[in-house]
Amino acid sequence: MMNICLRYYVFFLVLSVSLFLSSVWFINQDLVYFIEYELLLLNSTPIVMTILIDWMSLLFMSFVLFISAAVIWYSKEYMEGDFNLDRFILLVVMFVFSMMLLIISPNLISILLGWDGLGLVSYCLVIYYQNVKSLNAGMITALTNRIGDVALLMAIAWMLNYGSWNYVFYLEEVKMDSYMKIITSLVILAAMTKSAQIPFSSWLPAAMAAPTPVSSLVHSSTLVTAGVFLLIRFNYSMTEEMLLILLFISSMTMFMSSLGANFEFDLKKIIALSTLSQLGLMMVTLSLGEYKLAFFHLLTHALFKALLFMCAGNIIHSMMNCQDIRFMGGLVQSLPLTCVYMNICNLSLCGIPFLSGFYSKDLIAEVMSMNYLNIYIYLIFFISIGLTVSYSFRLVYYLFVGELNFSSLVALSEKSLIMLKSMGLLIFLVVIMGSVLSWVMFDSFYLIVLPFSMKIMTLIMIFLGMMVGYLMAKFTLISSNLSLKYINLSNYLSGMWNMPILSTLGVNFYPIVLGNFYVKSLDQGWTEYFGSQNLYNFFRYNAKIFQFIFSNNIKLFFMLTVIFLLFMMF
Repeated sequence: MMNICLRYYVFFLVLSVSLFLSSVWFINQDLVYFIEYELLLLNSTPIVMTILIDWMSLLFMSFVLFISAAVIWYSKEYMEGDFNLDRFILLVVMFVFSMMLLIISPNLISILLGWDGLGLVSYCLVIYYQNVKSLNAGMITALTNRIGDVALLMAIAWMLNYGSWNYVFYLEEVKMDSYMKIITSLVILAAMTKSAQIPFSSWLPAAMAAPTPVSSLVHSSTLVTAGVFLLIRFNYSMTEEMLLILLFISSMTMFMSSLGANFEFDLKKIIALSTLSQLGLMMVTLSLGEYKLAFFHLLTHALFKALLFMCAGNIIHSMMNCQDIRFMGGLVQSLPLTCVYMNICNLSLCGIPFLSGFYSKDLIAEVMSMNYLNIYIYLIFFISIGLTVSYSFRLVYYLFVGELNFSSLVALSEKSLIMLKSMGLLIFLVVIMGSVLSWVMFDSFYLIVLPFSMKIMTLIMIFLGMMVGYLMAKFTLISSNLSLKYINLSNYLSGMWNMPILSTLGVNFYPIVLGNFYVKSLDQGWTEYFGSQNLYNFFRYNAKIFQFIFSNNIKLFFMLTVIFLLFMMF
């Protein structure tokens, strides 16, 4: 019997390739299919399941399936010692199918099913290791996403004004009425929670408590990109005001996370903050009205981020589950192939020319430069690009340069063949897919005319970022480490501007204190006295009187008769 990992790996891989070819055909022919399946007829009202198939949903599904195939094959070796490997793989498969449902839905109800499926399965995967840290991370992930679920439920209720939940037909209505404005605002709120924009950012690094293959899937193409994908679908119905607010919030998220990653020491959290920074970039692109560019970056980012996590997982696996980059160093000697893969991904993330990240990132930067925007957005955008390069080079310096700072008893070597093969699947696409997608997706060229200084601004920021990353990370006996010199500032920045504290203690602490006050003073206090206890005593007292009367009714009857007669006589 075929192993469960191999079965799903082959199935997903074949499906992914066929979907990619279909998407190219759909783009070429300019096709959109609506498939309606009537579930039941209730009082002449049909309940219909609608599926939207266009080039965008097919292309995204092919990427999700390809990355899932690589991750499932990778998990075969990474989760080798786990007794419940089958359960883990089935959870991942449920996760992928929830994402599929979300991608192909033009209907808010079926989107909610996929959306909630993602939320529920992600909770199960984050708490997979079953310790206190995982539980806390799982709870903050699930509860933050519940805010978005509630916003989506409210949007569903508002959609009743149109008599149908198929939002695709009403996206242009925003010019005519205010209903679509309210619905779109709620959808933006939902997307902000799922894609972890400020102030909902703290769950994303916390979700790193999940096993690394899950992180690889979640942070590249499924959970966190669901919000961006939903906004890409809703891009026609966004007003100027909404886009402006989204632009401000997403640019702040992009800046905050890329700055925080420069002060973080947990390998997986650095990559998680990098994901957050790229999500901010996608949202900024969306806010500029360039939904196709946002989708382009979403796809290229999915490839190199999935591989980046897989490389990190291999390093953590080899170093006996140590995640602190301060213990690493000189890994290029013991894990050469993993380091090569990781370097290519890092360079793609930085936007080094002719890797996949360059095609989307550079184009976004130039289109942004072409827009009429204020200096704040321009500066924060390019500073964030520089900071991205900075934390990437800091990571390279800590991981690959110098000597190994781990226990000398550990003999590191690349024995994990299955993990390397699954990573080899992705590295090929990381190199070429940016170019392929730019030819496939865009039917016409972007004409960008910029002065030379603005044209090379991206490259300038890349080289500046390299320098800053090296200077910040450098630790020798003759130079003081800057991040240790200003330790309080480092803690503040790596702690995402105290957002995790606010979103855990700020959300949990005061409601619990208030609840305790209500329980003590009202539920077990005055309401107890004036409410149930007092009523109980009153009825018990009266019941005793009535009981006394009814148990002595003959005597009392004669007495009352005598008293009545006496009254009559007088």
